[in-house]
Amino acid sequence: MTGRRRLGLVAAAATLLAAAPLSAIFDTWTWLLQCILAVGLVAGAAVLARTLRFPTWAQIAGMILVLLLTLTWMFPSGEELLALLPTPSTFNHFGELFTEAGNDTRSYGVPVPDRDGLLFLAALGIGSVAIAVDVLTVIARRPALAGLPMLAIYSVPVAVYVDSVPVVPFIVGAVGFLWLLVADNVDRVRRFGRRFTGDGRDVDVWEPSPLAAAGRRLAMIGVAAAVLLPLIVPGLDTGLLNRLTQVGTGVGGNGTGTGGNGRINLFASLTGQLNQSKTTDFVRVRTTERDPFYLRFGVADVLSADGFSNRTPTGRPLSRGIDDPRRNDRTDGGSYQQYHAEVEVTDDFGQTLAPVYSLPVDVDGLDGAWSYDPNSQVVFSNRTTTKGQKYSFDYIRAKYTPGELRRSEPLAEDDPIRTQYTSVPDDPKVEALVAARIKGEDTQYDKVMALYRYFSRENGFSYSLQAADPTGGASAISAFLENKTGYCQQYAAALAWMVREAGIPARVAFGFTRGSTRDGDTYVLTNRNAHAWTEVYLDGYGWIPFDATPAAAVVGSSRSEWAPDNDRVETPTATSSSSSAPGADASSGPDSNDRADRDLGAGALDNAGAPPSSGASATGLIVAGSAALVIALLLVPALRRILVRRRRHAATTPVRVTAAAGPAPPGARDVTVTTESARAREDAHAAWDELVDTMVDYRVPVDPTETPRHTARRLIREAELEGTPADAATLLGQAEERARYARTPLQGDGLASALTQVRRGLAHTAPRGTRLAAVLLPPSVILRWRMGLGDASARWMGTLSRGRDVLVRFSPRRLLANRSR
Repeated sequence: MTGRRRLGLVAAAATLLAAAPLSAIFDTWTWLLQCILAVGLVAGAAVLARTLRFPTWAQIAGMILVLLLTLTWMFPSGEELLALLPTPSTFNHFGELFTEAGNDTRSYGVPVPDRDGLLFLAALGIGSVAIAVDVLTVIARRPALAGLPMLAIYSVPVAVYVDSVPVVPFIVGAVGFLWLLVADNVDRVRRFGRRFTGDGRDVDVWEPSPLAAAGRRLAMIGVAAAVLLPLIVPGLDTGLLNRLTQVGTGVGGNGTGTGGNGRINLFASLTGQLNQSKTTDFVRVRTTERDPFYLRFGVADVLSADGFSNRTPTGRPLSRGIDDPRRNDRTDGGSYQQYHAEVEVTDDFGQTLAPVYSLPVDVDGLDGAWSYDPNSQVVFSNRTTTKGQKYSFDYIRAKYTPGELRRSEPLAEDDPIRTQYTSVPDDPKVEALVAARIKGEDTQYDKVMALYRYFSRENGFSYSLQAADPTGGASAISAFLENKTGYCQQYAAALAWMVREAGIPARVAFGFTRGSTRDGDTYVLTNRNAHAWTEVYLDGYGWIPFDATPAAAVVGSSRSEWAPDNDRVETPTATSSSSSAPGADASSGPDSNDRADRDLGAGALDNAGAPPSSGASATGLIVAGSAALVIALLLVPALRRILVRRRRHAATTPVRVTAAAGPAPPGARDVTVTTESARAREDAHAAWDELVDTMVDYRVPVDPTETPRHTARRLIREAELEGTPADAATLLGQAEERARYARTPLQGDGLASALTQVRRGLAHTAPRGTRLAAVLLPPSVILRWRMGLGDASARWMGTLSRGRDVLVRFSPRRLLANRSR
């Protein structure tokens, strides 16, 4: 196989390694199988085109054509010719997949399920990168530039993960890029011959290449710069795609809660289950309001068959101020009172939406990266997160009475708010249920209350950590309304859907309940206090909260005069009406904040039913096991060095001890180290091998062209050995020289003790870093492993070369009329 074809295969393999970061995005490995197929076929097309000696443009066109056929086969529209050739319907289907992928990025948190749109986008992207890498590496012979499209793949998890990006996939991708560079340089060396230094000296096979050493230094500098630059430049710790998705492992298709990245996904699913067991502090809030409502940070207003997802917030920077809602003609109903709150967010909560109470009028403490969206009433940022933020804000609390809300008139048919917030998917069962519930109700508020009261224990509804999945072709909302079990996001999404069906604007809000933990006058909110509820728009009053989730199941739940607890036996009295702010009428007693925390996870969005200690214990075991494994792997070179040293010391131990520390006096008989000269020579060679490895460990250069005596003298001079270590080095040099060239080996013993003395002398004069490396990561062991890998690679390449020679007779070029080998 020629160098260009071999380099093309390496480029394909490097592209697949560079795609490793996508493993942090997808929930399964379907994307990888499809990418392997796409990249493999593209690489095969390139190899075939180069075997047939096609021109450059034909090679590129062939790869693009094969990628198109592969995508057509994997994502068919059903109207292809011969199930493979694309038609106009195929390209229309590809456009639909693009649209579906855009919707999925706003609806699903990472890791995402196997959605056709996202899988199509991954296969198309990785296949295109494979073509770009092949062109830059093989055709343009600029493999360094191929790192740009490969880096583009890694930018995907960087854009999605706002806080921490997985490092292992980056290492895998970096290995692929380095492999590509090495393969290109090896191909260049094969074309030009042997290696030489700058002064013209031939580089020995045992000697590292000076150019390679410089390359390694440059690579280390580049990696260090890539790692440190995001820490220095502000604003590079957030993701661009987060503006579109606002996703994380939390409120999502598999349940509401939080994941390890400290974010909550704004997707109110109508199915799913809760699977969180660890409690993590997220927010500490202090407010001048005696009975505050829920701390709010986001909304979801895009309804699909699966539930509510959020859209990208837009607004102006906080530095330009926030409009006072009391001056808005459309929300001037009710009475208002202003309060002040202070928020401290922990490092475990990294949301791009800042928690605030409804209707803020002024925010202090957040920098210019934060903005306010007046439509969704959220504080958001596209450049940073709430992690570690401390800020304060003033807000107003609206107070309404049912009588006031009944005066709200329906919005006009063409009103933008009604048009945007009343669209629903077709579902005959929901339409019939809503029509039956609101029959006879005249006002907008009474219609909402008729639907709100439907979610009561009296009608069979109950709180459950798992919502039923659709069966028998039923929709998600029909399954929930039939089984009547779920947690907050199902209740919030179902009520919002039904209110929309009644022609009244509605959406789902996300935030935190008041919880049950207090630190003085400060509320401590955890991931278990994450909550979702419904907001309904009534003209003249704005967005009004309605929480249909059973209050008894939610720790820190709040109810209001206009939306009381459905399951409470007693009815609101005149006394309770005097305090009509949200939260003034608790659902399970005089004040839900004073209740004993009978079950901290009973109403939490992320409870899994398991005690927190189990999760902590399992995490501790995993961390301890991982640490032990890493330590064991790091100790492997040191253990290998100790075993080799013990074996050599045992070889140098004489059978019969004699004393001769130097050359024998004239006329004296030679006394060998052992009973046989052959064994004496082996002992001397073993001691010399150990001395050479010791020199390598302590960074003393080894020149194989020197005699042992000259090497010993240079060791004494460069390592500054004195006294016993110097004599021991002289003895080892003489023993090796006599073993090589003399008729009889050197008289005497003590080679093992001489090795010990030399090692002690080197350790005494060497720097601390060199001593640690000699013990923990002995360079002699690392060098031998590198040489072993090189030899194994050479043998493998030789085997492949022999196989190539066997298969070369079947070259397709023989089939061409006017071509020769």
